[in-house]
Amino acid sequence: QVQLVESGGGLVQAGGSLRLSCAASGRSFSSYAMGWFRQAPGKEREFVAAISWSGSRTYYTDSGKDRFTISRDNAKNTVYLQMNSLKPEDTAVYYCAGTLKHTPRAADEYDYWGQGTQVTVSS
Repeated sequence: QVQLVESGGGLVQAGGSLRLSCAASGRSFSSYAMGWFRQAPGKEREFVAAISWSGSRTYYTDSGKDRFTISRDNAKNTVYLQMNSLKPEDTAVYYCAGTLKHTPRAADEYDYWGQGTQVTVSS
């Protein structure tokens, strides 16, 4: 079992930056691939980024690959999402998720989810 708690969301102007954190508790965090997803009002949850258990492989959605960076610190049981050059269309609730599978990009491949953190980008 892994419990996940996101933080770092907030209100930012377009072009600004935010760093989201996801703190994990429970056993064997370093065994889990981790992902970030987001869900805007009225839309389906969508993949943002994922990182392998070791941090050696990362994956991004096309809209985020030049602006977002996912990283992890297994010693701190934490995964991060650095978001730069934010746009109003990035506004959503951001969720982190964990899985023992090999860094999937589909939400239904993840077993553990945090409660989400709101990111609002004003124009």
